[in-house]
Amino acid sequence: METDTLIEWHEWGPAPFEEARAADRPVLLSISAPWCEWCETMDEGAFSNPAVAANVHDDFVPIRVDADRHPRVRDRYTMGGFPSTVFLTPAGEVITGATYLDTETLRSVLERVRESWTDDAGRIPRALRDTEPPHGELDERIEERMNGQLEAAYDEEFGGWGDSAKFPLPRTVEFALKRDRQRALRTLEAIATHLYDTYDGGFYRYAESRDWSDLHREKMLDTNAAVCRAFTTAYLYTGDEQYRNPARGTIDYLTTTLHTGAAFAGSQTASDYYTLDPTDREARQQPSIDETVFAGRNALAIDALCQFYAVTDDEGAQRYAERTLSYVLEELFESGAVRHYEDGTKGLLADQARLLGALTTAAQTLDPSYIEPAKAIADWTIEQRRDSDGRFLDGPQEGPALLDRPLRPLDATAELADALVDLAVLTETEAYRNVARTALSAVAGAHDRMGVEVAGYATAVSRLITPPLVIEVADDPGSDLHRAALRVADHEKVVYLDDPSDETATIITDGERSDPVTSPEALVSLIEEE
Repeated sequence: METDTLIEWHEWGPAPFEEARAADRPVLLSISAPWCEWCETMDEGAFSNPAVAANVHDDFVPIRVDADRHPRVRDRYTMGGFPSTVFLTPAGEVITGATYLDTETLRSVLERVRESWTDDAGRIPRALRDTEPPHGELDERIEERMNGQLEAAYDEEFGGWGDSAKFPLPRTVEFALKRDRQRALRTLEAIATHLYDTYDGGFYRYAESRDWSDLHREKMLDTNAAVCRAFTTAYLYTGDEQYRNPARGTIDYLTTTLHTGAAFAGSQTASDYYTLDPTDREARQQPSIDETVFAGRNALAIDALCQFYAVTDDEGAQRYAERTLSYVLEELFESGAVRHYEDGTKGLLADQARLLGALTTAAQTLDPSYIEPAKAIADWTIEQRRDSDGRFLDGPQEGPALLDRPLRPLDATAELADALVDLAVLTETEAYRNVARTALSAVAGAHDRMGVEVAGYATAVSRLITPPLVIEVADDPGSDLHRAALRVADHEKVVYLDDPSDETATIITDGERSDPVTSPEALVSLIEEE
């Protein structure tokens, strides 16, 4: 990763740790990101100071890591934000760390670490310590507890959840749209008011203050895709254009500013450009874009485009979804394993889960043939990333420092389990549902400690306990009957495209199959009767 600093950075790998061990020096690990404004500030300040550079080169082995390209390093060593400035033993254990440091503070920390560190001074982060998983039963208490959390943590004055920094939390919004709709809609209105860029399109990453002020204006592909889907879901339930319009504007942003010609770029950096009025923006160059095509982020975009097409018949969204899916499957997918980006690690759990989710959505909205690569991803992930207790590991357990220690991420596991529920219906394979059940049960004993940020876990549990509404459509993709099924106001349903010769639709609820119907009107009436 090239940076304009006076530090001669090593790339992540075994070599710098071997050098640190041979020289008996600690490691200075700097975790940065191309979209991060404070990372650039630290590069221009502390890391460009000659005295700091001399101290680092004399007494440390410096390593620079791109957080987006190396998520396993990020997840093991981040200090809660970026930049993360972390001091490690040659074995990769953490001595101390912080986020942004100015020049004088960094010089002071360098001196303290140099004088006091020893090989046994490091610690292993809590998430990497071997602990007995809190197994538990999957039952309605998990959904009820999350409902209570939504109510207790809701900010009645400003909207959203929590009393400090406000993140859009799109998975939480979607959980609430079905169960606590008014709070969900008020939150979306706050997101649209404060985080949406009405001039260039797209959503900023988050607000630092409770009242949605002090914006962090980087624009991330994954944030924009997930928030776009949340607004689309709100439009599905309400038919209100105030929710459709931000989704439409975000798709315009993705398909213009972030489009690489084949897929979607990873991010656009934060900048004071976004504080200017439209006239002044016209005279300035837009903030820089990291054109790396990340598989998982593009999968979220595909999912959002499919959902928008399903609800609005927008053919542009359909075309971009198909083109991007074609690119990802051709360039970043091989025999069930998903590559993080062109030269990245294969088989990261988040990438596997997100592309599986995109494919099950595409199989319902575009073409049932997408079920085949979905099965390949699910089977590979179950075989290669499933632990002996049924939980899923974040990636290959190999690499320098602490990369050989397993992480079992809750968010990615919930995404995977949710997609497996869909795949179980689409393939009529109960084994996929059983795998999801085991993975979610492995942490169910901790459900009473889960906050609103992991509402996706409660969604997946709910869909396992009470199977989702299934609409079988024996008709062509894009037919009137298919479109009517997609627009049924339940975003957790599954639409199963069957042999089109019958031109009928059937619904399945609680294991009971209805009589077939032949028109959209009859399908709507049938569902209203349930």
